[in-house]
Amino acid sequence: MAAFSDYQLGIYLAGVAGSAPDLPMGYAELERRGAEALDPAVLGYVAGGAGDGATQDANVAAFGGYGIMPRMLRGATERDLSVDLLGLHLPSPLLLAPVGVLGVVADDGDLQTARASAATGVPMIASTLSEAPLEQVREAQGGTPGLFQLYPPADHELAERLVHRAETAGYSAIVITLDTWVNGWRPRDLERAYLPMLQGKCLANYLIDERFRTLLAESGGSGGEAAVRLWASLFGDPTMTWDDLARFRSMTSLPVLLKGICDPDDAKRALDGGMDGIVCSNHGGRQANGGIPAIECLEPIVVAAEGAPVVFDSGVRSGVDVLKALGLGATAVAVGRPYVHGLAVAGQRGVEHVVRSLLAEADLTMAVDGYRDIAALRGEVRRR
Repeated sequence: MAAFSDYQLGIYLAGVAGSAPDLPMGYAELERRGAEALDPAVLGYVAGGAGDGATQDANVAAFGGYGIMPRMLRGATERDLSVDLLGLHLPSPLLLAPVGVLGVVADDGDLQTARASAATGVPMIASTLSEAPLEQVREAQGGTPGLFQLYPPADHELAERLVHRAETAGYSAIVITLDTWVNGWRPRDLERAYLPMLQGKCLANYLIDERFRTLLAESGGSGGEAAVRLWASLFGDPTMTWDDLARFRSMTSLPVLLKGICDPDDAKRALDGGMDGIVCSNHGGRQANGGIPAIECLEPIVVAAEGAPVVFDSGVRSGVDVLKALGLGATAVAVGRPYVHGLAVAGQRGVEHVVRSLLAEADLTMAVDGYRDIAALRGEVRRR
């Protein structure tokens, strides 16, 4: 199998023939180009964080507090970045984090992202909020495994229906997001009074669902504004407690991960409650301000998990960030905003470019620093 670093070599060889890349190679320029490509309201939704964005910014900055120890003469001529996750053997540790507005970032954004997943072999965690039904998103992922992210609705039968649809469609795991049963305080969205779902966007998974349609008929509505009102009343379940883990576990034989866990005691309760893994995440700082940077929560979560899978997200902006999270014990790492900016700039090709760039940087950094595989990297990430 070709090394991920071959992406860099291909760029240099194209340069010999007089061709330079037309897509940004660094995150700052990618973000700038993405901002230019997006409608201001959509940009606010994609790029904004809770409150003044302090936690969002801290997520990114906190990676700078860690460094990878270089180890020389270790024979890292060839690297193996593969990981085992929930019974899957994946060629890399990278995942595409669930993002609910891909369909407003670009036409067919959910499907373009899914096709990029298929082309790169990097699994996509498909969001409940989508312009395309989860079945179509899974089909577009081809032979690359996919995970389905569930925002648990207040109607328990609807929740079970969504999980069963994901299972039937061929998803490999369910990721239950816990920190979005109510929208956080997001000034950039509020200033434009913009919540795309209230405009009927990204609701395909609800609108075609038999249970949702039954509830809509029972409410006396038939579509449009009535459907949006029903969705708004059902989206989050404010009554959820740890007792609900048994209900989630009974819904499916698929592995179930809980997303939004930052405290080790919560990680233990999740695993004791029958969950198969943890997603250590603070939603990229989008939901609550004033929190602890997610990367600083990772090591205690890994210890508490006692070998169970721990996926990390929040603040990942580079291949080096991916390696730092892996060195601190993450099983796999999900990236969000960078690939969304890539989607905004160049659709599927932009997502593929971001993914291949992240993996090339990670592969080359492992080569330079002397790590042949991820196991060798464990414990070699230190506080500066």
